[in-house]
Amino acid sequence: MLSEILIIVIRGIAIGSIFATIAMSFNIVHGATNIFNFAQGNMFILGGFAAYFLANQVGMAWWLAMLVATGLGIAALVAFQGYITLLPLRSSVEQDSWLISTVSVSVIIGAVLMITQGPFAYSVSNVMPSFRILGTRTPGAYGLAIFAMVFWYVALRLFLRKTFIGLAISALSQDFDAARAAGLPVRRLQLIAFAISGLMVGSVGFLVAPVISVSPDAGLKYVLNGFVAAVVGGIGSNVGTLIGGPLVGVAAMLTAYKIGGAYQDLASLLLLVAILMLRPQGLFGRVTARRV
Repeated sequence: MLSEILIIVIRGIAIGSIFATIAMSFNIVHGATNIFNFAQGNMFILGGFAAYFLANQVGMAWWLAMLVATGLGIAALVAFQGYITLLPLRSSVEQDSWLISTVSVSVIIGAVLMITQGPFAYSVSNVMPSFRILGTRTPGAYGLAIFAMVFWYVALRLFLRKTFIGLAISALSQDFDAARAAGLPVRRLQLIAFAISGLMVGSVGFLVAPVISVSPDAGLKYVLNGFVAAVVGGIGSNVGTLIGGPLVGVAAMLTAYKIGGAYQDLASLLLLVAILMLRPQGLFGRVTARRV
């Protein structure tokens, strides 16, 4: 019984770490643009496909493959997607075209993957050996998921507080008009935020590819749970994602163990409904005034 609980908790926290990283990628884009990029799920899956083709098939060095795939590939792709998404908005985000744009990009990526790769789940070999926690054997990729969550939390915290570009992006979340009046290059900063979000989800998708479903239709699951983790923790709060992500992950693992894997997403949605009913701003979110 104890071993079963350990498996649920350890693997739930590890899977939740993936959701937390996706939630942080939501936060940095939302802070800079006030929009949610719902293409993040398939960008995450692209990281898994990159691990399969570059590391497994081509035989490229693991670290070099991740650098090429995430830094030169997915980050650039998300930045371009951000440009297309923001183009019709001009200086306003009050329109709803961003919702259509981000969902459309997600659908297009999924369709291209389905056409080119087929409806199959690809298996990626582990680069990290398994380890044991209190006698429970755990794949190394789960440890990498937790490491990635902590790394990106610390990296974002330092970037947003210690660098000029990071402080400028933070200023956008306070007041767009004031930032523009102060002479900040708003659109350029927004595209940088998109690129950073792509770097985040692409890198974690690459790292955890051995333990996820690398398939064209898997993106929806991850973007859904990442969004739930962001809402549970509090939109804009990266500290909240450190709690919200693992909480969603453990709830999903417990549901899969007790009821069945088909009900994992339902558990996440029920958790979302409960949070919205009891604390709409999330666990670490702040209540803000709304213009009327």
